[in-house]
Amino acid sequence: MPIVYQQEALVSCKDDATILLEQHWEEIAVNKDAIKMNPDWDTYADLEDNGSLKIFTAREEGKLVGYFVVLCRSHLHYKDHLFAFNDVLYLQKEYRKGFTGAKLMKFAERCLKDDGVSVLVVNTKRHKPFDVLLSWLGYNHVENVYTKLLRD
Repeated sequence: MPIVYQQEALVSCKDDATILLEQHWEEIAVNKDAIKMNPDWDTYADLEDNGSLKIFTAREEGKLVGYFVVLCRSHLHYKDHLFAFNDVLYLQKEYRKGFTGAKLMKFAERCLKDDGVSVLVVNTKRHKPFDVLLSWLGYNHVENVYTKLLRD
């Protein structure tokens, strides 16, 4: 059965996404002992209501196997352009071989371009990079991000 790529509303994928978010957090999160996963669903809903939140999904036979969520807004430095910043991007492990991830991202790119987005910014975790995929898709490595845990 082919994988279906679509843009979805939060209400249609929240329950399914919650299951994947647990897997995602277990695999990717840093400082897990100090910072527990606790999504702010109300803020997500508010962001969707004002058009800022975009959710792209990959489903196989209706089952959610991956998601790519971005926040869209004008940039403080470039107010004439709409930027999309990824919030979360995840594929279940068994779907990482082949082109599922690339197809999900290309689908999101087309939708975002149609929505007037000028730049898509994607960040990755250093301990779980997918730089090869991003380079293959034409992304440029533009900056690095450092974090420091300030409180437990």
